[in-house]
Amino acid sequence: MVKLGENFKPEAKYTSYLALASVAAVILIWACCVGWVYFAAIGGETVFVLIGQISLGVLAAIVIFVLIWSRLYYISVVYHLNDTEMTWKRGVWFRKTGIVPYNRITNVDIVQGPVMRMFGISNLKIETAGGNAGKSSAEIQLEGIADPEPLRAMIMDFVRGNAPSPAATGVDFGRRSAPADMQALLAEVTAIRKLLEAERK
Repeated sequence: MVKLGENFKPEAKYTSYLALASVAAVILIWACCVGWVYFAAIGGETVFVLIGQISLGVLAAIVIFVLIWSRLYYISVVYHLNDTEMTWKRGVWFRKTGIVPYNRITNVDIVQGPVMRMFGISNLKIETAGGNAGKSSAEIQLEGIADPEPLRAMIMDFVRGNAPSPAATGVDFGRRSAPADMQALLAEVTAIRKLLEAERK
């Protein structure tokens, strides 16, 4: 359950998804780049047999590396939502951190590929105004979310300036009050309105 003001992470099965997708990509690249060696080795050429064996060893090492990386990457991912903005951290060797205020968010899409569907997870792709003009990538993606609809609704409520409703969303919003600057602005607008009404009389 996502709680406002507390850190949260992707689902644990996101690690398995990352591992499967990464290993599949590595094997596909290996097959395309080195697979021809095995056809050449059918002729009995010792050089090709040796190259094939070395490439298998390299492939095994890369697969082990990818499996370890998947776990470390999952550990590194942290998301946080509060009343005014969302933050994220990720990265194994190079740490990345971002802050996205709700008033810059223009759209939140739910993305789920066939492999993600197998694991029952989705990504929330969050687009911002003036963030990545002309680019297809989102400013931020909340990855590995098992039940994305309530979280999407929560974020969009903040974007629209409404207090999120906890009914039937499965999200704990905590206690939320209007920010002090909004209260001051409301008081000032009310005072101006009273002055205008007094002048009309």
